[in-house]
Amino acid sequence: METKKKGPSGRPRGFDADEALERAMLVFWEHGYEGASLAALTDAMGISTTSMYAAFGNKQALFRKALERYAAGPSDYLVQALEEPTALGVATGILKGTLRTTTRPTGPQGCLGVQGALAASGSGQEARDLLAAWRNDSCGRVEERFRRAVDENDLPPEADPALLARYVTTLAFGIAVQAASGVCRDELRAMTEAALRAWPPA
Repeated sequence: METKKKGPSGRPRGFDADEALERAMLVFWEHGYEGASLAALTDAMGISTTSMYAAFGNKQALFRKALERYAAGPSDYLVQALEEPTALGVATGILKGTLRTTTRPTGPQGCLGVQGALAASGSGQEARDLLAAWRNDSCGRVEERFRRAVDENDLPPEADPALLARYVTTLAFGIAVQAASGVCRDELRAMTEAALRAWPPA
């Protein structure tokens, strides 16, 4: 239900947009782009379809805003990991952050950025393209950080930053898919630790 609150001008304000977006993000995270119906979204957000369109635009625009919120919230471990002083620290931060976020004891499992639109019809193509670009951007940022690690002699000169970045992000995305499939945190943690033991020495 929309709650009517008085704004500074005395006019009623329909709802808390920030809270509504948070709830929409959780619906997309749990059900994916196409699985999240307008009815499910507006019910979770506590607003009417008219209010949703007025505040956020259409479903695709809402999904884009939800992904931005996800990147700045549950998925912000990537930004933190990129600030680690070593390449191994970066890889560790990404994989452990993925593990932590995708196997939460409550709420959706997996990753919104991976499962949100893996399978989509023509109407969901924009969402699928958006997520592909989001994943590629993440990989590109990791590659750039690993290139710096080579320059700083933190990675051996023969290391391939692009390959290492793809390796780490593919592992992270794989963790997300496995978590959504019900694989337990302990098993995924063991896999993560095994992958990190194979990290190239400086």
